[in-house]
Amino acid sequence: MRRAGNFLIPILIALLTIAAWALLNQPDDEPPWPARIQGFSFAPMQADDDPSAHIYPTVEEIDADLALLQGDAYAVRTYTVEDTLAAVPRLAAAHDLNVTLGAWVGPDTEANERELERLHQVLAEGYRNVVRVIVGNEAILRRDVSVATLMDYLDQVRKTTWLPVSTAEPWHVWLKYPKLAEHVDFITIHLLPYWEGVPYDEAVDYAISRYEQVKAAFPDKQVIIGEVGWPSNGRRNRGAEPSLTNQTRFLRRFLAHAESEGYVYYVMEAFDQPWKMKIEGSIGTYWGVYDVERQPKFALTQPVVRIPDWQELAALSVLMAVLLLAFLYRDSATLSSKGKGFLAIVTYAISTAAVWIVYDYTRQYMTPATAAVGILLLLGGVGVIVLVSAEAHEWAESLWLRRWRRAFPRHQLPDDALPLVSVQVPAYNEPPELLIETLDALAALDYPRFEVLVIDNNTKDEAVWRPVEAHCARLGARFRFFHVAPLEGYKAGALNFALRHTHPDAEVVAVIDADYIVSPNWLRDLVPAFADPEVGIVQAPQDYRDADQNAFKAMCMAEYRGFFHIGMVTRNERNAIIQHGTMTMIRRGPLEDGGWSEWCITEDAELGLRVFEAGHKALYIPCTYGRGLMPDTFSDFKKQRYRWAYGAVRILIHHWRELFGLRKTALTAGQRYHFLAGWLPWFADGINLLFNLAALGWTVAMVMFPGEVTPPYITVALVPLVMFGFKMSKSFFLYRRRVTATLRQSLAAGLAGLALSHTISRAMFGALASGRLGFFRTPKLASAPAAVRALLDAREEALFVVALWLGAVLVLLRDDGYMLDVRIWAAVLLVQSIPYLASVVVSLISAAPRLPARLVGPMGTMECERLQPSDDTSAT
Repeated sequence: MRRAGNFLIPILIALLTIAAWALLNQPDDEPPWPARIQGFSFAPMQADDDPSAHIYPTVEEIDADLALLQGDAYAVRTYTVEDTLAAVPRLAAAHDLNVTLGAWVGPDTEANERELERLHQVLAEGYRNVVRVIVGNEAILRRDVSVATLMDYLDQVRKTTWLPVSTAEPWHVWLKYPKLAEHVDFITIHLLPYWEGVPYDEAVDYAISRYEQVKAAFPDKQVIIGEVGWPSNGRRNRGAEPSLTNQTRFLRRFLAHAESEGYVYYVMEAFDQPWKMKIEGSIGTYWGVYDVERQPKFALTQPVVRIPDWQELAALSVLMAVLLLAFLYRDSATLSSKGKGFLAIVTYAISTAAVWIVYDYTRQYMTPATAAVGILLLLGGVGVIVLVSAEAHEWAESLWLRRWRRAFPRHQLPDDALPLVSVQVPAYNEPPELLIETLDALAALDYPRFEVLVIDNNTKDEAVWRPVEAHCARLGARFRFFHVAPLEGYKAGALNFALRHTHPDAEVVAVIDADYIVSPNWLRDLVPAFADPEVGIVQAPQDYRDADQNAFKAMCMAEYRGFFHIGMVTRNERNAIIQHGTMTMIRRGPLEDGGWSEWCITEDAELGLRVFEAGHKALYIPCTYGRGLMPDTFSDFKKQRYRWAYGAVRILIHHWRELFGLRKTALTAGQRYHFLAGWLPWFADGINLLFNLAALGWTVAMVMFPGEVTPPYITVALVPLVMFGFKMSKSFFLYRRRVTATLRQSLAAGLAGLALSHTISRAMFGALASGRLGFFRTPKLASAPAAVRALLDAREEALFVVALWLGAVLVLLRDDGYMLDVRIWAAVLLVQSIPYLASVVVSLISAAPRLPARLVGPMGTMECERLQPSDDTSAT
């Protein structure tokens, strides 16, 4: 039945996915396109042409374009007579097309005079298919010329031709400057509701009402529509969404009305114009009925479908989801139906989103810049899919396991069967009273056979280490103290020294930090697990005893607890825990095979990986057996996390062949997965730093060059927002369920975790750049910093907050700040600032040691929930 569920759930979700694609692509009946329309706005630019750089199509290309329109329209409207475009009247006559001839008017007076002279020359040739003349196109709207100057140009042309003459402006310009109508023979208006933010389903009625308004204002003048259209792609303008479907719907509805009313109109426009990207942004490119390759963009008579080839996209999204789900289901025997359903929903959602984003992005015309960005986005998209899948997998396994695979067996062994344990305590410059308290707790261990080795390495002040040496002497022969200076290798060097002085009969080595107070039953409860000869490591969690001191430490406690109550528990299910260097026990044999790696700043995790590579097992027991002290300041909190993240990268670099299966070891697929996926969120923080730097660069360009640089593609810009929401939701739900945290503790843990994001990202790149990082001990009992010092401790993060906030404000102050993509980009900048703001807030909290811990609520000890094997199959 369970195996059938592995297939049934994905099939059901697949059917729902296909149904969603089908629902969003229901065909809509729209009025058919007329057999022959009144006219097209005609700018026959090819993909590489650019009139702003005086690069025009050849006469042959223009002729081919006119031939394509022959029989589909009665006329074309041009915009200039410069270069080869002066040949349009002659060429159009051969294709039975009338011409409304245009002359361009811009801010350059001399260029305008040359343009009008060319217009005079073309008109003098007497082409009978030229039926109107339009001098200037939105020249008043662009403020290229004054109204008076434009009226002079119009009067000048009207004196040289018998043809009716006008200028073309949006409807509102005519109403604003009614005297302009006295200098034209007819009114030419532009009806482009997109630019006014009108939704497509209201746009036809809106355009008609504006036409009637202008007609009523000038009853003695003919009103023709010089441009009417809708873009098929580009930026959303308030309620106006550019899309191929909306373009189809608007044009077919408007043309049906225009034909019934006898309007004279020119559809904006015949062909897409990639060159307009420079002057109008992406939206200027996509107004054509034909694309730049001269292919029709939409159906003229058939029902309208949002994505005509949606079936192929739906199939691709299902295929991607199935492949991804097959990987996630490989080892899911203990996952409940709810967990499998959750994974299915997530994988289908991200696969569908990925297919849609790629489809949507590739609908634009590719330039070298957009292609390069697209490649980067594709690589980033793969990373996002991998990251979300890994996070979802941990989410599912944390909440919806039917049973634990590896319930910890509590063996009862007689005293004479218990092995000798060497407890080793490395110390450097530790306060003597702190270390003495640790040793007293070890002296109270309820275990018959153990020794304690204290290795003080490189402490220079005798007043620090001499009291500890004396106290070891008082505790008896089983306590041995070593002061070693100089000693290379930091903590790993001290532990290797201890290993050389370990009692010959010791079979197990236990390591604790100098600030840990252990429970009397620590060894007696956990050492018997080594009765299984395959067990190489037994690990208890790090826990802390000073969370009640202040709010900062209560926050840290909540943040730490997530790893030990969630991450380590799920990793243990596949024998893939991270060994950490306190509250750990290692079988001496595997330890002596390579010792502690002095090249690695996180020698504990590196040793654990080597133990797995050798084929040994590790057990994790989520139960408090010892509690230490947390960092006193945010600066020290950051240093500790920097060291952990830095070490993780160095381990991956050193062991990448083993982790990717290129070098034969005893690592299982599950172990490789957890070591790669477990540190993936930290790499994501590093990538996020690159994203933020790129986002700031893009924002600066948007502010400095508002006419040329638009916000990133809207579907792409939404990804960081969705990722942030997913990550926060996962953290919140897992804390509430698995850590059994209160709402305040969950929020505090999230805030503290976000505060470390920048530190982790710096550690990622620091480790990639260099393998040399000195060991820095996390100080204990340090005095809290002042508020100014706290801000300095988070100065990089504070600068990012200021930069991102300033960027968000400045982009909203652009002229197009009302547009949706600008607002979404501003939201992205604000959301990306949250981790940096969290750093500043947490640093300030650490500078206020009198803030009571009750504001967060200190957490209790972790209960021993897995010490007995159980046949209970209910979720834990």
